[in-house]
Amino acid sequence: MDGMTTFTSDKESLHEILKIVSDGRYQLPEFQRGWVWDDPHIISLLASVSLSYPIGAVMMLENGNPDVRFKPRPVEGVELALEREPERFILDGQQRITSLYQSLFLKRVVKTRDIRKKEIFRWYYIDMKKALDQNIDREDAILSIPEDRKIKNFRNEVIADYSTPETEFKNMIFPVSLVFNSSDWRRNFGKYWNYDMEKIKTFDEFDESIIKRFEQYQVPVIKLLKGTPKVAVCQVFEKVNTGGVPLSVFELMTASFAAEGFNLREDWEGKLDERGRKIGTGRKDRLHEQRVLHAVGADELLQAIALLATYERKKNEPDKEIAVSCKRNDILKLSLSDYKKWVEPATKAFFEAAKFLFQQKIFTSRDLPYSTQVVPLAVILTILGNRWQNDNTRNKLANWYWCGVFGELYGSAIETRFARDVVDVINWVDGGVEPLTITDSNFASSRLDSLRSRNSAAYKGIFALLMRDGCLDFRSGVPIEVQTYFDEYIDIHHIFPQKWCKTNNIPPQRFDAIINKTALSYQTNRIIGGNAPSAYLKKLREKEGIELPRQLDILRSHVIDTDAMTADDFEGFFSKRREALLSHIEQATGKTIARQAYIVEADIDDIEVDLEENEL
Repeated sequence: MDGMTTFTSDKESLHEILKIVSDGRYQLPEFQRGWVWDDPHIISLLASVSLSYPIGAVMMLENGNPDVRFKPRPVEGVELALEREPERFILDGQQRITSLYQSLFLKRVVKTRDIRKKEIFRWYYIDMKKALDQNIDREDAILSIPEDRKIKNFRNEVIADYSTPETEFKNMIFPVSLVFNSSDWRRNFGKYWNYDMEKIKTFDEFDESIIKRFEQYQVPVIKLLKGTPKVAVCQVFEKVNTGGVPLSVFELMTASFAAEGFNLREDWEGKLDERGRKIGTGRKDRLHEQRVLHAVGADELLQAIALLATYERKKNEPDKEIAVSCKRNDILKLSLSDYKKWVEPATKAFFEAAKFLFQQKIFTSRDLPYSTQVVPLAVILTILGNRWQNDNTRNKLANWYWCGVFGELYGSAIETRFARDVVDVINWVDGGVEPLTITDSNFASSRLDSLRSRNSAAYKGIFALLMRDGCLDFRSGVPIEVQTYFDEYIDIHHIFPQKWCKTNNIPPQRFDAIINKTALSYQTNRIIGGNAPSAYLKKLREKEGIELPRQLDILRSHVIDTDAMTADDFEGFFSKRREALLSHIEQATGKTIARQAYIVEADIDDIEVDLEENEL
């Protein structure tokens, strides 16, 4: 590259671009999946070109950079006798170039979709008279005609037939597929009309006003030079892409590995037959057998691979300044040999993470405080091997995990924390100092008052702790963790019901706080309804045959003060449960929480319509 230049910007003839596309010098990279623009979009595109209106820039990448290797794929409709290495890859503008190539250059019916997304086949024409009438919208002059070139009414009766050149001449509709080669059609048009001067004049005007606009149309082209780094290609594409499939790191790696004969998408998603039906199991299927791993995607797998690969390099070459990292650039630097070496250990790493989360009573991705924290957790467990099952080590890991949750530290700048935690936690287990995630963790007691919905990691974390420590369902006495694992409609419900609270003038900021909520089954919540605690507790005892001492034990399993509950004392209940929950968090994180007086505050991230309680 010259200096700091990574791209050039110029204009190229539409006709020349389509010619080059047809001979395979411009192709698509593998990550650009097939895409069909719908019929109205194609009509609008053709109308814009016929008026010399801008249709947007096309971005291309020069081929030839050894670090940015893509498997090429011709534009839909292009048939090459032999595979050809392209001069450029079309990164942005696939839909426009494909639509223009098929409608203007291919001389075959165009496959598209109607407004209901149903696949249809169309020929495109320009109504010459309408196109020359300045009072008619140009899109109304672009005709989309069925494959048999016959237009039929709802009774399937032919009302217009354009199936022969003579009917085209008679109706004065011009095939857009001939705009770059109109001489034969023009000659036969004149012959059909016995060289009528009025008709010849009309075609002359049409040629000057419409055809020449196609012939002379210039497309703005942004060309990324061959020296552009892979990470820059990815970033630029994501910022300027105007349609189609957004490019992720996984898509870029898929294209890069395809050039070396490896199908990354197939490895992740599983094999498909020629009709797109699944015939094999991929890593995604394996991971998602565990409900708690449903949020783990291809990008998370690549992050884990990058962390494992860079950690090993740093360990093997201590004299070099090698950073443990999983940022985009680090993933893009992974070679195919790196991927093949680490993909299976990384896959197994997530299963180890699922085991750890199971021990913490987190069974589904819905209840996972931070899906992002699973990545460093998986890598740490893999590096530790069987050592993570030791009691002391497992307790340290739990301490680190809950500090991340209640410190709410995995919401942003996560890649940096991923890498730091991998190094810090391993060092800590080996006798080093506490990880920064533990020292950085700070849960304010006032935060407990503002937690009102499961949007928050800390909100989910509290209920996981209660399940871990054995909370029981009010009605059945069965551990909530068992009911949750077997998917028995467990959700978060109010302890002092909303209806009762409103009747007794308890402000929503208090009764909607997590302090007044716990995990209960759907059936239990139906019995609770909107009744006072003393009333529904009595009803549960009578209906379900629960003895009073057992019922009090069940309440205590939710860290609920039994005296306050049976006396319908909301304020006494609230203050004592607040303290009990703070003690639970302290125990999990190993950090003392400074007590603050109750403050009515609302965290905007936690406000949502509360649909958790179905009161009778």
